[in-house]
Parts: sequence; structure tokens; C-alpha cells
Amino acid sequence: MAESDRSRIFRDGLLDGQVCVVSGAGSGLGRETALEMLRLGATVVACGRREEPLVETAELAAGLPGSFEHEALDIREEEPVGRFFDALLERHGRLDVLVNNAGGQFLSPAEAISPKGFKTVIDLNVMGTWLMTHAAATKAFIPRGEGKVLSVTLSPHNGMPGMVHSGAARAAVENMMRTLAVEWARFGIKTCALAAGQFATETLLTKYPQVVVDNLERSIPIGRAGRPEEMAWLVAYLASPAGDFFSGTTITLDGARDNWVGPWPPDAIATEAGDPVAEERRAK
Repeated sequence: MAESDRSRIFRDGLLDGQVCVVSGAGSGLGRETALEMLRLGATVVACGRREEPLVETAELAAGLPGSFEHEALDIREEEPVGRFFDALLERHGRLDVLVNNAGGQFLSPAEAISPKGFKTVIDLNVMGTWLMTHAAATKAFIPRGEGKVLSVTLSPHNGMPGMVHSGAARAAVENMMRTLAVEWARFGIKTCALAAGQFATETLLTKYPQVVVDNLERSIPIGRAGRPEEMAWLVAYLASPAGDFFSGTTITLDGARDNWVGPWPPDAIATEAGDPVAEERRAK
């Protein structure tokens, strides 16, 4: 295999035989997650609202060890979601992992968000996650007696000005995962939320205000944005046997942004104290 066909972190064949659903696999974190799982031998069934980005992912997947399938799907619609899982089980006879990566939001002052706009974000992030999770559980995981649900949420958790609708939705999903981890443990189902901080995806770099992009790295204590493959590695780890004892928790992957904004010590304090690292930061 060429180097690009192999994982940089995990052994070949780690996910051989696993069938994994990845929603929102047409771009960003979802695309890289699907590709990493393919490198490890999984069968990945990808979905997203639009066909074209999924086709692009399929082109990138060509030649990887696993098997890639894709289908356009609106995760907010109950009947299409049910048919999606019915068809998957008819083809493969099993499902091992559901990655709820699909979601979305828009920047807006809270007072400018209409009821329709708020509901749209809730429907996609909360109802969509619930419909996918419920269908996977009732149709695949509960009958089989095992399964994993990994739902991508957002960090920081101490409030996200400009995205009150998304903050409310992602908090709901995190609590959903905590609750289901308890209720469905008797069926062998593990559920976790993965709170993603600022990752250098095309969406972030091109769809957000330039002032946000320009100051992104300064807001993260470790001094850089996340790379999509770092989220993919976390998902792959949790999908593997190494992740079998993780359930009912939120794993935050954000370079310590959940705990503090920017570097420590802040430049003003560090300069007064003669901190050489702060002087170097200021010079840049």
C-alpha cells in the first residue's frame, strides 16, 4: 500500500469487519473520519444532505483498504432515516459504530435569531442526532446486543456568543449521550459525545468572518487549531476495542480552549514579569 493508504497512528486492519456509519461525511471532520476508518479496514456507509460532496469523498476513498458507500440523506426525516438503516442491514447484516457528525449553525447575535432559525439548528443537531441514534439502536444495536454511538458536539462549554442556538443544541446532545449510556448499557451500547474545538476545516477558514479566522490560533492555549485527522484518530480509537470502556462521557478535543482563552500567561502580565516566551509571541 502507498503511504497515503495507511494510518499514521494505528496498525493495519484495526477495524477490519466493522461496519460504521458516518454522517456529514462530505467535508471536514466527517470526511477525514470516514477516510481514517477506511484506512483501518472498516466498511464505511456515509451520508450527508448533498450528493456531490459525498462523491468527492468517494473519490478520495478509492484504493483505501476498506469499503466505502454513500447516500444522500436528510437526517431530520424519520422515514428516510429508517430506510437508510434497513437497507444497510440488508446489505451488511450488522452495524458496529454510528458517528453522528452531521450538524450546522450560523453566527448571529442572539436577538437577531428568528424562531425559524433557532428551530432549524435544533432540528438538525438534536432531532437529527436522535433519529439516527434511535434507528441505529432499535434496528441494529439492541437486537445484536452491542454497538457504539459517537456524537460530535462543540467546545468551549462556557458559552459561545453568537451561537446560542448551537450551544443549546450541543448541550442537549451531550446530555442525550450521557442518559443513553445508562439506559442502553443493558443492551451493550456505549455512547459518548466528542466536543470539538476550533479545527482548521474549509468551513471554518472560508465561511466565518476573517477576523475570527485571523485570531483563531491566539484564542487556543496550545497556539494552533486542530487538524481534522486528530478528530479522526480519536473516533478510530473509540471505535476499536481500546474504546470499549468509554461510555456516558464527553471527551473534549480543543487544545485546552475549554479551560482558558489564549496563551498563559497573558502578554501584559508576562511582559511585566519578563517572560521570554511572551516576548517571542509578541515579536511574531
